[in-house]
Amino acid sequence: MSKDLLETIFSRRSIRKYTEEPVNEADIKALLEAAMAAPSASNRKPWYYVVVTEREMLDRLAEVHPHGKMLFQATLCIAVCGGPTDSERFWVQDCSAATENLLLAAAALGLGVVWLGVYPREDRVAAVQRVLGIPETIAPLNLISIGHPAEEKEPRTQYDEARVHRGRW
Repeated sequence: MSKDLLETIFSRRSIRKYTEEPVNEADIKALLEAAMAAPSASNRKPWYYVVVTEREMLDRLAEVHPHGKMLFQATLCIAVCGGPTDSERFWVQDCSAATENLLLAAAALGLGVVWLGVYPREDRVAAVQRVLGIPETIAPLNLISIGHPAEEKEPRTQYDEARVHRGRW
């Protein structure tokens, strides 16, 4: 593993304060390409993305998600959604892998992000589906709040030897 990759992983932190500078289209495409480079069970690729840049929609998402107040400042939100009919057993894992790729790509691009859980909270799923017009057959797994960071956090590892078992539990 390259040192640069490890530095990107350790520098990925939840950033909740952003500048007003919009995220450019090239970076949005890079984030989506990184997300779609994730592995998926049987290569089903059950993911779908809703890219939100309009201020009114970002504000509506901030209002309906109980922990989404940073969306009032964000210039971008990507809703990572899954199609349970595309991959009934593994869509959550596949979309979670895609989300992690997106988060790491954002860190590599110097963007700030935070993962806001939606699924399996039925109230959150329904609210996000309503705001974004997502069909009932598609489930929003999360919202990713994205922007140019207006705060800095030190890189870190959360390694804990007590949680590691070798050979067997």
